[in-house]
Amino acid sequence: MAKLSVRGLDVKNRRVFVRVDFNVPLAGGGSIRDDSRIQASLPTIRLLLDRGAAVILASHLGKAKGRPDPEFTLRPVASRLAELLGRPVTFVPDCIGPAAQQAVAEARGGSVLLLENLRFHPGETGNDPGFCRELARLADAYVNDAFGTAHRAHASTAGMAALFPKPAAGLLMERELEFLSRVVTSPDRPYVAVIGGAKVSDKAGVIRNLLPLVDRLLVGGGAAFNFLKARGLEIGRSVWEPELLESARALLTDPKLRLPVDVVVAGSKDAGAGATVPVEQLPADQMGLDIGPETCAQYAREMAGAKTIVWAGPMGVFENPALAAGTESVARAMAKATAGGATTVAGGGDTVAALNRFGLGASMTHVSTGGGASLEFLEGKVLPGVAALADA
Repeated sequence: MAKLSVRGLDVKNRRVFVRVDFNVPLAGGGSIRDDSRIQASLPTIRLLLDRGAAVILASHLGKAKGRPDPEFTLRPVASRLAELLGRPVTFVPDCIGPAAQQAVAEARGGSVLLLENLRFHPGETGNDPGFCRELARLADAYVNDAFGTAHRAHASTAGMAALFPKPAAGLLMERELEFLSRVVTSPDRPYVAVIGGAKVSDKAGVIRNLLPLVDRLLVGGGAAFNFLKARGLEIGRSVWEPELLESARALLTDPKLRLPVDVVVAGSKDAGAGATVPVEQLPADQMGLDIGPETCAQYAREMAGAKTIVWAGPMGVFENPALAAGTESVARAMAKATAGGATTVAGGGDTVAALNRFGLGASMTHVSTGGGASLEFLEGKVLPGVAALADA
């Protein structure tokens, strides 16, 4: 997965279009609740500025429907980026057309521009060739540093890249590809995967792709209940997907697969407390909402000797403190493994949210900024935004 790096581009006095992922959560009044995605882009931006480029940043934000929507303007992001960089950032009120063309014509080496939300135009998500050409005419070089959108074949992530001779990966994209490639092609062993999340359908492809590669695959969260149902156990009101029962049954024969031996049950996800039961004794009127303490201990032992661990999906309803122990146990076991020299990679939006909640994000070797993109990569799919980049 060696792609041309931004480090290999000659950018002095050139206009460089950088697709970033500034899809940040906003609070009331346009303030930014979490600027981690902006901060993740700073190394690439600073590298380009240090080398004399005029940096033209482009992103989407929120659920804009192909037309301007003041709720999803990137103007607050421009203000926050200027604070982080310690230099002015010119906000451009459109991403194509006269306003954008005039702004980039006036840009000089060392300047930073942020274009308005790409998804204010239907051509972005439609990967419209005309829209691709309009974006491409703004710049002399193209860099994609938005791994979180790399699984989308959109104009700014895939289509316009073909209009440049050397479309390159930014430093964040480069790091994502380095670590995710390692865990699917050349992991150090023993290699343990931990798969959770609300539904098995969200992770079925990841499980199928990783199971032949790993030494152990530990399943938790809602994803476990299809497997427990396939074993013929009572799962009460726990989440499961009947259409995936046969595929779960087929995977049960793999000796590397590990399932919970006990679960925390309650009547609802909002319960103030749960009760621990063996998986063979789950009450018909209850739902399993976290892995139990014995499962936590077993999974921690499996991870203790690992040299590579990849984690996608929480072990339970971690947003509820009464149902968060299993997810926190996995996070702490991974942090301990990291400290012991293991390579630990976490991916998926809920997984990252859990790590942030427990204050353990910095204790992983790599935390992917791409939710759906990281899962599709682990599933073995080709990501359009990665395929569009030039090979190293």
